[in-house]
Amino acid sequence: MTATLPPSPATTREATGTTDAAPPRRRAVTAWVAIALGLLVIGGIGGAVSAANQWAQRGALDPDSTGPAGARALAEVLRDHGVEVEVARDRAAASAALGRGPATLVLPDAPALSDDAVAALADAASDVVLIEPRARTLDLLLPGASPAGVAADDAVPPDCDVADADRAGAIAPGGLYEPGDATGCYPAGEGFGLLVADTPGGRVAAVDARALFTNDVLAENGNAALAANLMGRHPLVVWYVPSVGDTDLADSDPSLGELTPPWVSPVIVLLLVTGVAAGVWRGRRFGPLVAERLPVTVRASETTEGRARLYARARDPLHAADRLRIGTLRRLAALLGLGGNAAAPDIADAAAGRAGLDRRLVRGILIDDIPRTDADLVALSARLTDLEAAVHAAVRPEGSPR
Repeated sequence: MTATLPPSPATTREATGTTDAAPPRRRAVTAWVAIALGLLVIGGIGGAVSAANQWAQRGALDPDSTGPAGARALAEVLRDHGVEVEVARDRAAASAALGRGPATLVLPDAPALSDDAVAALADAASDVVLIEPRARTLDLLLPGASPAGVAADDAVPPDCDVADADRAGAIAPGGLYEPGDATGCYPAGEGFGLLVADTPGGRVAAVDARALFTNDVLAENGNAALAANLMGRHPLVVWYVPSVGDTDLADSDPSLGELTPPWVSPVIVLLLVTGVAAGVWRGRRFGPLVAERLPVTVRASETTEGRARLYARARDPLHAADRLRIGTLRRLAALLGLGGNAAAPDIADAAAGRAGLDRRLVRGILIDDIPRTDADLVALSARLTDLEAAVHAAVRPEGSPR
């Protein structure tokens, strides 16, 4: 009667082609996939938060921005007073909004617009409030006016005949301006914090809105009242937000391509193609490093002694002695279990203590004695050899296990 033995686990794995390494491999792959998905999710959340934050802050003095430098709070104050605030992010939209009826144009600095474009926007509005007055805009819309520095942080009274400023009360004006033909309010230093000039169709005012009308300072002093009084004189406020793309300036400077001859670009392309072809043709691929067995292995002691012989031939016994001593010190340090950075006096003391020799004698052999002649050098070499043999015998006596 024969008994049939069940197949062993190893035989079963060989027959089915499975191994013990399969489950761990699957777990490792699953872990890496989970890590990659986690990083993608975290990156997506971070990108969304960053984009939302940038959208909320926008630029300085933007009426849609809720950041500290934005002007969303002022826009809401005007709307609460029944004034419609329309944000125009291009010159065409601003012109269209101003054409609907009496309106106040809130105009920041617009370096991308020409003088004619700025003047056309101002002419289409009933009132103009310059919230970032620069020298060009001041000279264009308030002839004779110019920047005059920055005021201190102290609040000053209006001290002028402008009713809107009198109702608002004291403010800390920030930027100061020379009035020219305009009326100046809030005197400080050598200028005024507010300029107002009447025009045939309305009024032009200039004020440093970065110091007065942004979200973080609007509630201070009479800032909010002054902003509402200057901008709320008409039922519509058109707040122009300039951008670099919204420009009417023509770039008259020639480009690099226009300045170079027409044959330069083809020659550059040809040189690049030639360089790539030469690299493919003459290039060499560096493979892995290959260990090469040297035909002869030279012991460090033999190298040291050979160098010492060269110094001896050169009639320089001191350098030859130094080379011999350095070799002996290295071997003694290794023999005594000292570190590679051990000082020569420490090695000499350890060797003397181990071999039971006088410390001054050992220091003289290893450090202090100065050979003057070749005979002294030979004698020193012999003493070094004897010292090393004595220490070796003390550390590893014959018959002791290696």
